[in-house]
Amino acid sequence: MSSFAQAGAVQAANDEDTLETQEWLEALAAVLDREGPQRAHYLLERLIDEARRSGAHIPFSPNTAYVNTIPPGLEPAHPGNLELEARIRSYVRWNAMAMVVKANKHNPPDGGDLGGHIASFASLATMIGCGQNHFWHAEDESHGGDLVYFQGHTSPGMYGRAYLEGRLTEDQLNHFRQEVDGKGLSSYPHPKLMPEFWQFPTVSMGLGPLMAIYQARFLKYLHARGIADTSRRKVWVFCGDGEMDEPESLGAIALAAREKLDNLIFVINCNLQRLDGPVRGNGKIIQELEGDFRGSGWNVIKLIWGGYWDPLLAHDKEGILRQIMEDTVDGEYQAYKANDGKFVREHFFGKHPKLLEAVSRMSDEDIWRLNRGGHDPHKVFAAFDAATKHEGQPTVILAKTIKGYGMGHVGQAKNPTHQQKKLELDSIREFRDRFAIPIPDDQLADLPYFKPADDSPEMKYLHERRAALGGYLPHRRAKADEHLKAPALDAFKAVLEPTAEGREISTTQAFVRILNQVLRDKELGPRVVPILADESRTFGMEGLFRQIGIYAPEGQKYTPVDKDQVMYYKEAADGQLLQEGINEAGAMSSWIAAATSYSSNNRIMIPFFIYYSMFGFQRIGDLAWAAGDMQARGFLLGGTAGRTTLNGEGLQHEDGHSHILASTIPNCVSYDPTFGHELAVIIQHGLKRMVEDQENVYYYLTVMNENYPQPGLTQGDEEGIIRGMYKLKSHGKGKNRVQLMGSGTILREVMAAQELLEADWGVASDLWSVTSFTELRRNGLDAERHNMLHPEEKKPQMAYVTEQLAKTEGPIIASTDYMKLFADQIRPFVPKGREYKVLGTDGFGRSDFRSKLREHFEVDRHFVVVAALRALADEGKVPVAKVAEAIKKYGINPNKANPQYA
Repeated sequence: MSSFAQAGAVQAANDEDTLETQEWLEALAAVLDREGPQRAHYLLERLIDEARRSGAHIPFSPNTAYVNTIPPGLEPAHPGNLELEARIRSYVRWNAMAMVVKANKHNPPDGGDLGGHIASFASLATMIGCGQNHFWHAEDESHGGDLVYFQGHTSPGMYGRAYLEGRLTEDQLNHFRQEVDGKGLSSYPHPKLMPEFWQFPTVSMGLGPLMAIYQARFLKYLHARGIADTSRRKVWVFCGDGEMDEPESLGAIALAAREKLDNLIFVINCNLQRLDGPVRGNGKIIQELEGDFRGSGWNVIKLIWGGYWDPLLAHDKEGILRQIMEDTVDGEYQAYKANDGKFVREHFFGKHPKLLEAVSRMSDEDIWRLNRGGHDPHKVFAAFDAATKHEGQPTVILAKTIKGYGMGHVGQAKNPTHQQKKLELDSIREFRDRFAIPIPDDQLADLPYFKPADDSPEMKYLHERRAALGGYLPHRRAKADEHLKAPALDAFKAVLEPTAEGREISTTQAFVRILNQVLRDKELGPRVVPILADESRTFGMEGLFRQIGIYAPEGQKYTPVDKDQVMYYKEAADGQLLQEGINEAGAMSSWIAAATSYSSNNRIMIPFFIYYSMFGFQRIGDLAWAAGDMQARGFLLGGTAGRTTLNGEGLQHEDGHSHILASTIPNCVSYDPTFGHELAVIIQHGLKRMVEDQENVYYYLTVMNENYPQPGLTQGDEEGIIRGMYKLKSHGKGKNRVQLMGSGTILREVMAAQELLEADWGVASDLWSVTSFTELRRNGLDAERHNMLHPEEKKPQMAYVTEQLAKTEGPIIASTDYMKLFADQIRPFVPKGREYKVLGTDGFGRSDFRSKLREHFEVDRHFVVVAALRALADEGKVPVAKVAEAIKKYGINPNKANPQYA
């Protein structure tokens, strides 16, 4: 009888005809032996299909038995030196532990611990070591390099290994989580803080899995378009089983299967624990995740049991052991590894007398040695090897491990172990003995790091393995080797000139013209990556469908219904536009992959992601922050921006706060331009900074769908547009004068208010187009800080906004389509003694015509006039009665509800 038939001889309690069952199993075994698993799979599928067609109810189950996917007989031989690899792994474990514990032995005057995590890496060390020794290619002449998203809480292990490799010093390890003085190591993977080490930030949890899926897809995209050969590259993603509760972790797994991302490998560290306790105490997280991934079309490899279980499973003729494995819940499995062999004998094997008999000749130590798959280097290698060779599907490896493996009675598999960062001397000694670290007792209290001599077998092996794979990981490229040049400003002549009389366009239309011009650039055009979340027609971009095509790995298998139209829906295997569907988080992940391509692929790409403004930073804010950490370069465009521009959509669609959210990201440069020429100047300058100069910033631009005449660029205004404000127009000759500021479409209301002030009240004014209140504030803060720290300089620095307004007179009124806080940012830099009044759209959005919305939010021309008159009255330049007169004249209800609460 074959090994398969022996395994199949397991009897089910409700089997009415065991002989018939055995005959079927032996027939299947014969097919497997003679014709292989593909033929066996085909026959089984035919049988199931025929049964269903005949009316039999056969429910779908995505689950397989709670055993390893790869049977022992199909495991390849491990190619490495297992003894040396075990030693290296132990040294890395020790250094990681020592680093965290040492950091938390400090007692600073302000108290508090630095924190850190030992347990997560302890559970992953065998898998990390296997990848480092045998699978993960660094970028070299023959290989583009694999991309590895390391589980965030395992960073101490990466530092411990990099110390052995000579890439980090002992002094750096001693400054774990002590970064202010410039020589520390970041708590988690942060490219911003360690720009030549970490590639990807993987916390907040859930972002790593999501971003990695789109990263793998972007590698396929680059290859399909002939920009880079990515055919040999893999994307590896390490995440925790608890992390899979984050919606982002599983949110895009269907896309990975749909697009056949066989360059993608998830390794889910199933140590059964999250921060507070079990992940699924009453269930089985591995079985649950298998169902999720297999049901979504992934190749699933279960890595549950280590090799010491193989003899027991081989002798499990009646299937009792397998059934107990199946019935035991994760809360019990956690308890087994938190105790000892005696406990496991009584509470696991003791569930059935025949199991107790099967282990009767095993000592408690033998039972305790029964290992989990994620800690067995043979099994791990087999799983990794199978994953890298699988074609046509992404692969997930569900690896069962022990949280805090090797941390002894104080840490292993205990509920608090995730936060464990301090160990007493006895626990340190136990850890040392468990992993045979050659450090004597009299040095243990000092927790010295351990590094073998350079000529030791371990060190030679460590360096040889990485040399064979092209270099060390993690490693990050800070700049691309290529040099691209931004187009000159006059390339955008079409939007720099005034519109013809009677012609009106929106800034969204102006953006499309600018984008088309960049696409025509012979050098930059192929590097442009337009990204849309199913809103092409909203933004007038459907013309790109036919022009550059929508990326679809298998091309277009159908004739589109609009084929007879000029702008028909065209999908192509080498399409340039990424159409992500109704999926802002996925589109943002694609944008991040493109925006960091200079680092990941040594190819500068220029992504433009345009989306409903309200569904940008509010919805993908965590990803936008991660983009800042990753030093992304590209353009985000909030379309139909502002609280009152998108007049018919209501509360959930109208954005009055995205610029506030954008301002919190230090390297996000944001603008709210009113005119097409401003947009052209900003985008050209952004291309210069990000593409030509390779500066680590990205841009957020708001564009509107409101049409109006475009005045065109006046030579000399370029600097002001970039710095954040410039004078657009002076009007009137009255003795009283005010300064009017506005941005976005509300600048048009301010322009109208300028006319009313002069016509109705004889007040003169200067009109300022403010392209970025945020950049004005940042400039002001820089000047303020410089002056504070350089008190003896004879000429203090002056904020740009202060410098511009100091040349003027009168109170200053600002009105925008955003919350008052947006324009209020510059209040500290308004010249002293000058009145500054801000109008904004605080409150929930609602549906109505634009004029009614602007009246409701009190940002229209009439409220600008009233605010200006009130400011003049406060300065004693006009009587207060004039303010009341204006309120009456313009039909303003002074008792109307405050829009902030309406």
